[in-house]
Amino acid sequence: MINSNSAPLGMAVTPHHLASQSALAVLREGGNAIEAMVAAAATIAVVYPHMNGLGGDGFWLIVPPQGNPVAIDASGAAGSLASLDFYAGESHIPHRGPKAALTVAGTVGGWEEALNVSNELGGEQKPLSRLLRDAIRYAADGFPVTASQEAATHSKRHEMESMPSFAEVFLPNGHVPQCGHRFTQPRLASTLLQLAEEGLDSFYRGELADSMAADMQKLGMPITREDLAAYRPQRRTPLKLKHSKGEIYNLTPPTQGLVSLAILGLTDRLNLEAMDEGATIHSIVEATKLAFGLRDRFITDPRIMTQDAQALLDPAYLDALATRINPHRAADWGKGKGPGDTVWLGVMDSSGLAVSFIQSIYHEFGSGVVLPDSGVMWQNRGASFSLDADHLLALAPGKQPFHTLNPAAARLYDGRTMVYGSMGGDGQPQTQAAVFIRHVIQKKSLQESISGPRWLLGRTWGQSSDSLKLESRFSHATLAGLRQRGHDVEMLPEFSEAVGHAGAIVRHTNGMFEGASDPRSNGSAAGF
Repeated sequence: MINSNSAPLGMAVTPHHLASQSALAVLREGGNAIEAMVAAAATIAVVYPHMNGLGGDGFWLIVPPQGNPVAIDASGAAGSLASLDFYAGESHIPHRGPKAALTVAGTVGGWEEALNVSNELGGEQKPLSRLLRDAIRYAADGFPVTASQEAATHSKRHEMESMPSFAEVFLPNGHVPQCGHRFTQPRLASTLLQLAEEGLDSFYRGELADSMAADMQKLGMPITREDLAAYRPQRRTPLKLKHSKGEIYNLTPPTQGLVSLAILGLTDRLNLEAMDEGATIHSIVEATKLAFGLRDRFITDPRIMTQDAQALLDPAYLDALATRINPHRAADWGKGKGPGDTVWLGVMDSSGLAVSFIQSIYHEFGSGVVLPDSGVMWQNRGASFSLDADHLLALAPGKQPFHTLNPAAARLYDGRTMVYGSMGGDGQPQTQAAVFIRHVIQKKSLQESISGPRWLLGRTWGQSSDSLKLESRFSHATLAGLRQRGHDVEMLPEFSEAVGHAGAIVRHTNGMFEGASDPRSNGSAAGF
């Protein structure tokens, strides 16, 4: 118990316990939530390498105690050489190899911009060397391989073992690293140390950028030194949904933050509190189909969008859209975007500053391209581009790709603040809806809201089916109700990574924190 003269100083939730501890250590030393998040982001980039890394993208949603939330789009655009001609003869952009590594990595630039926001908010300005310290140590001295990394390496080995730089790092001596064994990344450790000494800007405009650009040219990637130098993360005004329970925030395009907010806006117009579990899931799934329709019709690089995303959350527009939900019958919906791996992290501090953050390399191990000199593995986010010149997502040099990534936050009318999110491509908005509705609408505990069985409309890894997939812990009555409404139901294991690694933190009106981490991950909720 804490006495009446003290208060909790902060909480962190991440899908890897070492990252949670890195954040907590910074909070203990007086750092704020943003600084703690940079430390956690650096650590998880090392200890969960199949899910994220320095060669990927990131998105920040920063909610200060007062005033407007700030979003940071730390995603990179297609390289200047990534033209349709570059892919002549290809039916689609490859998912692995140098041609898959076609967009600038924005993650590190996002860390720097977030620290700029921290300074503007009066942060203590912890030295960068302190914030990267744990990540450097884990890369140099090693950490225990997770079961998730071992499984991902086994599953994807055949796609990437022919790339020497990948095999050298992730298949040492030709073997898949076993769960619990020590795993080191000495070249990545040197890169992190260089960033700590020279500054994060070195990733784009310093000696590190020179080294990476030289490797990119040798490997045949369509990204140049000039592309790195031109990169800048962008601050955005987040999308906002006025919900009956509060204001909910998410990221602007090119992310699918609109989808997550639209689902909650549509279901807010239905009487979920009076529904059984099967009817509730049906309602959320039908809202998801409508929200995916908005996504696929409108969302692309914000510079070329013809529709204002915020206008699609207008109450009158959502009122009309909600009338298309049939409570008794599942609608046809087409196809989703597919799966995607990423990490969601949340941190709050005693001042009330809250951060919801996502970092990703898209598919497991991204493009599989590890830059030999720096040890940085590059994302394959550009695989979401189309090679059809008339497509909404048509590839063009300097164009931002579509992103499934979307961290969420809410200021509830009862005075609570909530940050929440998940990994999982198409599943991200669906999991967000499940967590928010269970906790805020149905008043379940935060941990129960995350641990409870979940569903996924769309494809999982290695499947072409866009069915409604449910973890097998749902009751027979719930499954029967969904099938009766016409859903094509498939079963997943009891606890499946296919439905994502979710997490959430709530700051209550008395200053206490409630956090929950997903048992499907290797994470933790840590506070003090």
